[in-house]
Amino acid sequence: MPRTLYLMLAALAVAAGGCQSVERHLVFRPTHTPEPSDGAAGIPLSGTAPDRRAYPLDLTTADGTPVRAWWCPVPGAGEAVLYCHGNAGDLSDRAEPVARVMAELGQSVLVFDYPGYGGSGGRPSEAGCYAAADAGYDWLTANGFPADRVTLVGVSLGGGVAVDVASRRPARAVVLVKTFTSVPDVAAHLLLGLPVQPLVRTRFDSLAKIGRCPQPTFVASGTKDRLIPFRQGERLFAAAAGPKRFHPIAGSDHDDPLTAGFFAALRDFLDTAATLPAAGGP
Repeated sequence: MPRTLYLMLAALAVAAGGCQSVERHLVFRPTHTPEPSDGAAGIPLSGTAPDRRAYPLDLTTADGTPVRAWWCPVPGAGEAVLYCHGNAGDLSDRAEPVARVMAELGQSVLVFDYPGYGGSGGRPSEAGCYAAADAGYDWLTANGFPADRVTLVGVSLGGGVAVDVASRRPARAVVLVKTFTSVPDVAAHLLLGLPVQPLVRTRFDSLAKIGRCPQPTFVASGTKDRLIPFRQGERLFAAAAGPKRFHPIAGSDHDDPLTAGFFAALRDFLDTAATLPAAGGP
């Protein structure tokens, strides 16, 4: 079933009287793909770049929930991305996008599954997504990547996760890709403006939090995105507090791949607005 229809049904269920279990089932769409056998050689991320590999990790949230993650190192890179993915699938669906980030930015990537996704334990929830991201952040900062060398990247629903982390913890920058102001705002959009926002319990209220994010912020939205309106990206950008840049992805729908122009603009932003301190400096 198309993602748009899933969210439409979720909004209708909430508007019809509210059913939290139905809402959770339709907002969070996990899969549990068997993980390839990796051994010491790691899991290949890209058939065209066999050197880009993932090494599975087992993390734990503050409440003890196991979180499955892939560490995808770029040899010699002193910077890392904490990659917060969207609401559907699991780690197996992130192999090509992560390999592209590694190639385009030259940074290592830690990507993780939310509770109830893939090999992670627990059940999907908004709080669980935030806790899993905290576990990934803590692993990076404990393993050679200080906060000022960690870039938070959130795609779609992952944008809500990245903004929450950035509102509480330091980072080099936060990058929001095809994400929303809030889940209730998406529901209202899909229901043609009906005022259902107060009835939706799953919030991911990035618009309320982004003003508390001092990091340089890069927001990219697809001009033809049929799921998350372009206007929502503009509103997030307007509310961002730190140095910021907005990048329209011309002609791009929600699930279209990111363009070369997107990565060129992001590299320029990181080089100019999110400059790194000198190695060994304060």
